[in-house]
Amino acid sequence: HVQLVESGGDSVEAGGSLKLSCAESSYTYATMCMAWFRQAPGKEREWVAATYTGGSTTWYADSVEGRFTISKDHDVKNEVYLQMNSLKSEDTAMYYCAADPYRGGYCYWDPPGYNYWGQGTQVTVS
Repeated sequence: HVQLVESGGDSVEAGGSLKLSCAESSYTYATMCMAWFRQAPGKEREWVAATYTGGSTTWYADSVEGRFTISKDHDVKNEVYLQMNSLKSEDTAMYYCAADPYRGGYCYWDPPGYNYWGQGTQVTVS
């Protein structure tokens, strides 16, 4: 049973940095797409970044390109991170980790492409 556990959310000042973590420990699937989404109050859930556990390709939303980095732990197969630098007030949101089996090609950029979700971790930038 796939379970995702996020951590690392906090309150920071604009210009600051945070690093979010997402761990999946069931190893149900050999290779998974793992992505970060975020949702601000009153707004739709927005895709942020994605990668897959069997490779090094990463994808980013234009709004975070150059500021955020999604990475993996080389020793822990299904753990990904989101390093967030130069944070802005508009980055304030609940951040969710999402995962789904990797089927080749690219990882999805929209919520219906993911069957597994974490509980979310709050990031507040003031």
